[in-house]
Amino acid sequence: MKELKEIRVNDQRLLLGDNLVKSSILPRVSSELERDVVIQGDTIIEGAVYARYFEIQKGKLEVKGAVFTQIELHVNNDAKGSALFHKAVGSTDSVVSLAPSFRAVFQADINAKQVKLRNAFVAGSIFADEIVLEDCIVIGGVFASLNLEINNSIIGTFNSPVVRISKTIHLLLPSAFSVEKINVIQGTELYNLSLADLGSLFTGKEQTKNSGKIKMSLEADELKSVLRSDETQQIIRSYSVIGKVLAADLLDLDKFNNHFLLTSASLGSQLLKTYDLGIENGEGKPLTIQNIFDFFFDILLGKIDIQEMSGDFSMKDIVEKFS
Repeated sequence: MKELKEIRVNDQRLLLGDNLVKSSILPRVSSELERDVVIQGDTIIEGAVYARYFEIQKGKLEVKGAVFTQIELHVNNDAKGSALFHKAVGSTDSVVSLAPSFRAVFQADINAKQVKLRNAFVAGSIFADEIVLEDCIVIGGVFASLNLEINNSIIGTFNSPVVRISKTIHLLLPSAFSVEKINVIQGTELYNLSLADLGSLFTGKEQTKNSGKIKMSLEADELKSVLRSDETQQIIRSYSVIGKVLAADLLDLDKFNNHFLLTSASLGSQLLKTYDLGIENGEGKPLTIQNIFDFFFDILLGKIDIQEMSGDFSMKDIVEKFS
């Protein structure tokens, strides 16, 4: 891999392949604001990147600084390889990675006008006007100001005026929100993992008896709220299992290390050390991005089976506990 300690470009197109870039790729004069960056092979960039257009054609890419584009960060549809972004990614227009043979990992937030991802892992949250996700993992929230489409993905939570879901959707947090009624494709299943024993599953241990995923009903679990001010009125629909989660917590069932696992994923490279989960006799499984990435994609692909629970609870048991 050829090392580049300083970037000097005469034209408006920087081509990188089999390069280690020791500096940031940032404009020094106004003419470089229109510069494109194209990845044509394995590349490591140790600083931040600013480009008019950032294109990934093939290979393994690692960017250790933040990335911002004027137009688009784009992965070609025929691209093969992977990309690892250590810090936030933003674009004035769009972030698009839909190649079936490409895996993109974002260790921080994504902010753009339009975000379309496939086979991607996002440790932070996504903020955009329009968002489309397919076969993705988002540890944080997915927040769209206009439209949101989710297909066969695991996400923390979502909030959008218009939401369309299909296939199997898993929520990591107890509640999600929309303005309009969610558009559901026939055969879609929605599960909540708030009471799943993710810690035991991550370390390969047996799941706790009173744990599991809760199948949600968009009819039964919908709660409509009206927000009013002096000038406006807005209806918000929430889809929540929060009552079941609170009841379970009163029964001391929420001992699954879920928060520790998700927090380690969302903090990513910000952590000063790597933590272990499930330490016994000095042995544990490191909470690295790669291990967490593999774990959630194994759930998504059905390689890890989470037992199902009804989410029902007994008020008698709760009363007896505190009497």
